Amino acid sequence: MEEKNFTEVKEFILLGFTADAGVQQLLFCIFLIIYIFSLMGNMTLISLICADSQLHTPMYFFIGNLSFLDLWYSSVYAPKILMTCISEDKSISFAGCLAQFFFSAGLAYSECYLLAAMAYDRYVAISNPLLYSQAMSPRLCASLVAASYLGGFVNSTIITSETFTLSFCGDNVIDDFFCDLPPLVKLACDVQESYQAVLYFILASNVITPTILILTSYLFIIAAI
Repeated sequence: MEEKNFTEVKEFILLGFTADAGVQQLLFCIFLIIYIFSLMGNMTLISLICADSQLHTPMYFFIGNLSFLDLWYSSVYAPKILMTCISEDKSISFAGCLAQFFFSAGLAYSECYLLAAMAYDRYVAISNPLLYSQAMSPRLCASLVAASYLGGFVNSTIITSETFTLSFCGDNVIDDFFCDLPPLVKLACDVQESYQAVLYFILASNVITPTILILTSYLFIIAAI
């Protein structure tokens, strides 16, 4: 029986943007400033919404949750990007890559659902302004946000488990600055039709469906106006 040449991948190498040390230091400063402003902006917005009772409305409740998602989404990538810019060690462990992939996908998918919920909120506010407070009750708003998080992370669990059970044989170099789906699939040596079916399902449930809901809500808003 012929022995299969297979080497288990325990870490990945992130090539990043460039190998030039001067450019890396410049990028470090740029990304650090952007990250700090992102943190400050989102944290300030969340704090204001929590502190001001006049902002305790469905619209600002959704905006606060959107800022919360953006806050954590940037924190998934930024620390590792900053480290690769100033460190000679460009590696990321298999578990670290998995965690980065899982949380980034979960937060991104949750944001897609949350944007659909925000579009529905605006439709209700414009089409039924007199019944808006009863229609968008705190319980319904909390349920929509919870459903957004649940849907996002359930789908993230599916795509993460399917992706990281693939066999990564040979090359472990990711031509990117984070663990993303396309470069990981390129490194896999046993991508099957079942995996492609999962990708189509994730795309339909997390991108196409929320987009259709958002467009439908705004079409109804335009019709109501």
